[in-house]
Amino acid sequence: MGLGKGLGRGFESLIPTDLVDEEFDPTRAEDQRSSKLLEIPLEKIERDAEQPRREFSEEALEELTQSIRENGVLQPIVVTEERGKYKIVAGERRFRAAKRAGLKTIPAIVRTLDAQKRLEISIIENAQREDLNAIELATAYAKLKTQFSLEDGAIAEKIGKNVTTVRNTMRLLNLPEFVKEKMLEENLSEGVVRPLLGLEEEEVRKVLPRIIEEGWTARKVEDYIRNLKPKSSARAIKESQFHEKEEQLVQRFKAKKVKLTSKSITITFKNNKELEKLLSLLAQ
Repeated sequence: MGLGKGLGRGFESLIPTDLVDEEFDPTRAEDQRSSKLLEIPLEKIERDAEQPRREFSEEALEELTQSIRENGVLQPIVVTEERGKYKIVAGERRFRAAKRAGLKTIPAIVRTLDAQKRLEISIIENAQREDLNAIELATAYAKLKTQFSLEDGAIAEKIGKNVTTVRNTMRLLNLPEFVKEKMLEENLSEGVVRPLLGLEEEEVRKVLPRIIEEGWTARKVEDYIRNLKPKSSARAIKESQFHEKEEQLVQRFKAKKVKLTSKSITITFKNNKELEKLLSLLAQ
């Protein structure tokens, strides 16, 4: 079965379009040629022994299992096909949860091993293009992360950029859809739109036309947000000042989440094992 419109809006029921939307995907044409979307029997799927074994939280796995029992598998796994068998490239946790939930089949994006390698190379080459719009770049990073099981650090190494830069660019995917579309139409830069991440959508709708019509710089956008009512301003300033430090602390403590304010640090951990590791690190 071919992919029709590709791995994006043609499959809203299976693939979250806020992660990899074909409208912003610079490799969608090649992906369409080299990929299939199939419903595959679980018994024909196996993990890739060459991939590092991953630890999965029992609690998170059980939560996903329950979600699959109620809603089915909402995002297909990615596999490569070799001699009638399918090896998991991305989505092992979904595969395990589907087995627990008693499913017999699972939706999967299927590529040959050669096609998978070619597509990865194509994404990396596109991500290194100087003419690529920031939202297309963010989509390329997200595709490497979600369909090739690459961590942020590995993506940064392959692209030749700082890991914080990669993460900040991927954050653009959290912008409202209409902003992403305008980024392409008007060739808006990452610096101009990133401050909008801290605003309510209603406020973004008000200011975006002015940004475009008056040709605002990134500094002018930041100044505008800084002068907004306290609630919106506080959120935007926190976003720009603390997010990078939160990311650094997440990596440092291997924590699930870190929330940083001007007066406190909140570290969220998954289980007692993570708590013990965290306490050990703090004691050093």
